[in-house]
Parts: sequence; structure tokens; C-alpha cells
Amino acid sequence: MKFTDRADELGRLNQLASRDEGGLAVVWGRRRIGKTRMLLEWTRRHDGLYTVCDRSASSIQRRYLAQEIGRRLAGFDEVAYPDWKTLLNRLGRAMESARWRGPLVLDEFPYAVESEPALASVLQNWIDHEAGPKRLTIAISGSSQRMMQGFALDGSAPLYGRAAVQLHLQPLKAGYLGQAIGVSTARKAVEAYAVWGGVPRYWELAAEFGDELDRAVDRCVLDPLSPLHTEPDRLLLEESPPAGSLRAILDAIGGGCNRITEIGARLGQQATSLARPLSRLIELGLVQREVPHGVSEKTSKRALYKTCDPFFRLWFRVVAPNRGLLAQSPVAVRTSLWKKAQAALTAEAWEDLCRQCIALMGSSDTPLARHGPWAVARRYWRGNNPEWDVVALSLDGSRLLLGEAEWNAGPTSQKAIEAAGRELVAKGVPDIHAGEKLQVVRVLFLPELGKGLESPPGMNLIDARTVLGCLR
Repeated sequence: MKFTDRADELGRLNQLASRDEGGLAVVWGRRRIGKTRMLLEWTRRHDGLYTVCDRSASSIQRRYLAQEIGRRLAGFDEVAYPDWKTLLNRLGRAMESARWRGPLVLDEFPYAVESEPALASVLQNWIDHEAGPKRLTIAISGSSQRMMQGFALDGSAPLYGRAAVQLHLQPLKAGYLGQAIGVSTARKAVEAYAVWGGVPRYWELAAEFGDELDRAVDRCVLDPLSPLHTEPDRLLLEESPPAGSLRAILDAIGGGCNRITEIGARLGQQATSLARPLSRLIELGLVQREVPHGVSEKTSKRALYKTCDPFFRLWFRVVAPNRGLLAQSPVAVRTSLWKKAQAALTAEAWEDLCRQCIALMGSSDTPLARHGPWAVARRYWRGNNPEWDVVALSLDGSRLLLGEAEWNAGPTSQKAIEAAGRELVAKGVPDIHAGEKLQVVRVLFLPELGKGLESPPGMNLIDARTVLGCLR
């Protein structure tokens, strides 16, 4: 698959590689998110060198690293390095002698630190006294988000304050998915996003199938021999430290438990014991703590926990509860299990995308953009009162956006639009804004807007093409 997006992240790395004083970049993000591909692209553009650590003894890691560096700096691998300090000091001299300032990438750096915990301090001393004065450009990267954040952000960590660039890599933006995997319409792009999310590795696998989403899901996920059939288990075990113990919480959330008390009851644990593992899942980008619009994130007791990665939602809703059946069923049975869940999964992903696009709507050519700019949108719910899919305030605080994300399998009719519009108006406004003098902007989000469809009075219509256009 062609290298996609990452313009902002590469821009910051390019700026680092181009500046006279060099510097350190620290890059982290969950597995499969595209760190390696981005770092390879960066080193290719700047005549750099990409190396990767592995889980092995320190002496073997140093030998492998020396061999990689020897491909760029002749003779570097002809020496046996007894410790990391010796290797790094020789590296600084060799780079200066070759008049090569990098960038040099040390990917999966946490693996090396696992074998020798003192390495972070050794690297800090080398950066301060060798790489810095020689104006070298160095990058360390890793998938262990806890360790990488600790290297860069923890005030007591050796590398704290040394990084000129800190990048926490996020999933690719949904607006790029359609072109990347070769689907033909915005509707199909949303349906694909509900399966693959923004993870580049999954996009690469899906690109072979184009519009054939059902076939892609079976060949890549449902089939017991497929590459992603055990993906969540592998990802959790590959974390450092391993996160396999968090699997039960993901099962509970995937099974419909969204409140911390519900999760605790399902697992037979006290809710108070779940705060730390839930925080770890949030750090890993797998779970999101959601609070209603207008409610404090710190103090709210109405928080819900949801699987925020679309692929994990699919896996825990379709694969996890049916592993035995999938192992002995033909394609037709496997596909039927997926089809039963597809509508709900797509509707949930569609709501997420509609909320994501609101704060980014300023550059689009829509009436909604002219009412903005808007703050980040959220859902709103309270007890048995009405719920809203999309709620946001304008940045000047004078307008309130209320939206519903409608997902239907076929074309939208004028009658359906008018009915949905009446239902949205009938809800009024969330009680948190009752009595406030706000201009209300109502929006219906629909997959497609066919010819001849008209917007009901006082209603804005936004389709999938517009939503995805904002998410680029």
C-alpha cells in the first residue's frame, strides 16, 4: 500500500533532520499503527539509517546493531563492544568522522532497555556529552507506550527534557481509507472503517479485496487461519510489560458492559480494583472513557467505557464469543455471524466519525461550517431523558449543535429525512442547556444524499462524503 498521511508527523521529523543543531526524537504508539513505515520513509528522505532492537541478550543486541551501522559506517562492525557506553561513544566518533549527522533510528528501543535497564541513563549521558555537541539527529521508537512515555515525559526519567520532538502516533485519519484500500463510495469507506479503523496494517490486508468487504472480513479475520484471527491476544501479549491480564476487561466491554460497576460485576471484582487496568487500556488506545457533553471528565460518575478501536469492537463482538463455531464452520456460516453484527458496528463507527468531524468542519463548504467554528463534539445522555448522538457548542458559546447520526442500509427517502428531522426537533435541547439563550443548529448525518432530496426547514444535512472529507 502506498505511504499514506502522516504529513504533520513527518513535517516535524523533517524539521528536526534539517536543523543545524540536530536533536532527539521520541516516537511511540500502539503496534500496527505505522511507526516503522513512517520512520523508514523519514530516513529514506534524509539519507538516514533505520535499525531495530529485538528481545535478546545485550551482547547480541549490540552485535546486531553494530552490523546494521556497519552497512553505513565501514568498519564499525569489526569491533566487539563490551558495553553500550563503548558502542555509543565509538558511534559518535564514527559519525563525526564520516561527516554524517543522521538521522539514526533505534526502533523498539524498550527491548534493549528490558535487557539492560541502565541503557536509558547511558543514552542520556551520550546525548548530553556526545550526540548533542556533535549535532547528531537520533530517534528512539517503541510500541511499549508506557515505557516510551516514561522515557520522554516522566520528570524523573533519564531522557526527560532531552527530546526536541515527541510524537505519539495515532491511527490514520478515516478520510484516507477509501482511496488507500480501493473502495468505490463514501458509504463503502465508512463500512470499511467500521472493520479496520485507522490501523495501517489492517488497511494493507484489506487493500487486496477492494469493495468485497464480506470476503475481506472472512479471509482476514473470521477464518481461523487468517492473519488477524488472534490479533487482540497477540497485541496484548506483545506489550511490554505484557497486558494479557487485560483481556477479560475487553471481553466484558465487548459483551455490553460499559459502566465500571457493570464491568466489575461481570468479572466478579470490586469496581475500585479496575481503575488501574482501565487506565492501561486507555493508554494503549483500545478503550475510551466517555462522559456526556458538558460534564466534567474528572468528576463525572456517569462515565461509560467503550472499545474505541473499530477492529477490536468487531473482534470482541463476533470472533471472541464464537471461536469454537468459527473453527468448524464453512464460509457461509462465518459470514452470517459477521452480517448479524455489521449494521450495529457500522452505525457505531458512523456516530464516531460524525462527532470527530465537527471540530474540523471549519474548512468545509457547508452551512454547518459557517455556523462554527465548533468545539469537540460529544454524545449526551442522562437517565431516561432523550439522547443525542452529536452535541457541540460553538467556540464563541452562542450556538448549540444538536445532531443525529442516521445509518440505513439503502437509499434515504424524503419521508425518512422528514421523520428523523421531526424526532430531532421533538427532543428539544439537553437539560444541561435548558434556559440558555443559544441559537440551536440541528443536523442530520446521512450516508448518502440522493438527487431531489430536500432539507427540512431549519435542518442541515451532512453526508458521508462530507464527513470523510473533513477527516483528512
